[in-house]
Amino acid sequence: MTVKELAQMLGYKIINKSDSINKKVTGVYACDLLSHAMAKVNEGDVWITVHTNLNVIAVASLTNCACVMIPENIDIEDQTVERANEKGVALLSCSKSSALICYEILSALKDMR
Repeated sequence: MTVKELAQMLGYKIINKSDSINKKVTGVYACDLLSHAMAKVNEGDVWITVHTNLNVIAVASLTNCACVMIPENIDIEDQTVERANEKGVALLSCSKSSALICYEILSALKDMR
């Protein structure tokens, strides 16, 4: 399943226009400590974090995650959206908690198998 298909299925908002919405989603990882996320996020993961600064895009680029999900309708800084566009990182958002998002994504991926 792609980022775009996942967003449509679960009602997540796609924040920016990026070709990376066509990346394949293979997992999910929730972490707010950027250095830890840099070591643990796998290629294809939806990375969930409450951080919205430029460093999030750097970590997303380094890990080649499928996308970055910002939970709880947290506002995303304009410069972060701009950098995500430049680096080809898809940003998603929704009103749900990180825990609920993890459950939904894992359930959706399990149903696809």
